[in-house]
Amino acid sequence: QVQLVESGGGSVQAGGSLRLSCAASGYSSSSDCMGWFRQAPGKEREGVARIYPGGRTYYYDSVKGRFTISQDNAKNTLYLQMNSLKPEDTAMYYCAADLCFRVEVGSSRNWGQGTQVTVSS
Repeated sequence: QVQLVESGGGSVQAGGSLRLSCAASGYSSSSDCMGWFRQAPGKEREGVARIYPGGRTYYYDSVKGRFTISQDNAKNTLYLQMNSLKPEDTAMYYCAADLCFRVEVGSSRNWGQGTQVTVSS
């Protein structure tokens, strides 16, 4: 059974940093993608970043230059380093893992429970 568990969320002031982690168990596909998504209250879920097999990364415009996605294959863990946080980054953050085309369109079959990030001005 696939399980994705996020951690590392919290409350920070604008300009601060947080590092999110997503520990994957029961899942180890070297040919799949993993990604981060977020959903703010009253808004649709949106993509944040994703990482492809081999390490290629993709960032959505809203986080380019501020967030960094990475993974430790030995630990089966995905990370999201978030710097220069803004109030508009406030959301529940979710990790996802699946075939790359599913992660690209946000239709992954495997999701974590989410971790809350709150950025105050």
